[in-house]
Amino acid sequence: MGRRLKVASAQLGAVDLADKREDVVVRLVDMLREAASSGCRLVVFPELALTTFFARYFYESQEDVDRWFESTMPNAATRPLFDAAAELGVGFYLGYAELSEDDGVERRFNSSVLVGPDAAIIGKYRKVHLPGHQEPLEGALFHHLEKRYFEPGDLGFGVWRAFDSIIGMCLCNDRRWPETYRVMGLQGVEMVVLGYNTPTTNIDQRPEPTHLRSFHNHLSMQAGAYQNATWVVGTAKAGIEDGHGLLGGSCIIAPTGEIVALATSTDDEVITHNCDLDLGTYLKQTTFDFARHRRTEHYSLITERTGASLPPG
Repeated sequence: MGRRLKVASAQLGAVDLADKREDVVVRLVDMLREAASSGCRLVVFPELALTTFFARYFYESQEDVDRWFESTMPNAATRPLFDAAAELGVGFYLGYAELSEDDGVERRFNSSVLVGPDAAIIGKYRKVHLPGHQEPLEGALFHHLEKRYFEPGDLGFGVWRAFDSIIGMCLCNDRRWPETYRVMGLQGVEMVVLGYNTPTTNIDQRPEPTHLRSFHNHLSMQAGAYQNATWVVGTAKAGIEDGHGLLGGSCIIAPTGEIVALATSTDDEVITHNCDLDLGTYLKQTTFDFARHRRTEHYSLITERTGASLPPG
């Protein structure tokens, strides 16, 4: 038997506009305790777990926006979660809106932290691939204003030695981009943990049914897992949030690309798996032996060009 890490994906049901952070944290602590009772050492919570998905609303006042942000982590509202982690000896991943100050300049990021079993923060990630728009989209069913409220992340795709493994983080839309996983794969990542808030309906009303959105959700994570021989733990916010549907579908994916645990509800739900951290080794030594098979001399367009450019015609 290889190295094992029992992990939980702790899906969070709807968090409405009126819900207080303190009440949400009570729910997170309950799921942390449930996961710990089954022997989990790491619990993965969703993106922007502490509040509703506020990017669907348009605010003109910065003060109205900033009420959704955390200027410190932990803080008074989240301290019970950190205390429970230390008490139980269980680590966690948590997504939240981060308000930081660099050289007197306020900056806002869609962030996550990886927290160890001693409740110390091991690492921080700031979302790189921000979806949506800076201004409201005329005729849209709701807004998606992440580009208005957040800066693109400036920390890159790091990995950390933790939980007897090599752990990487990303957030939501990052999971759809192969570069996300490959940059971590090139650092030997063994488990990618990520949270997401994905609506059941597109803001631009394109003809994309919910079942197709669910398929793409899992497809992107399964491909990233297989092509980099890594575990992927994806945790959703789910259900009907102030009348707006969120997809759910939280899952744990093996380095083979197989889903080994899948949420069956759109409520608070804990799913677990005892992950063999050495399962991806044979793929890293064969099909995806990067050192033997990659040909970087042919990949220059990936970093030289952002948008697609058609050949001469």
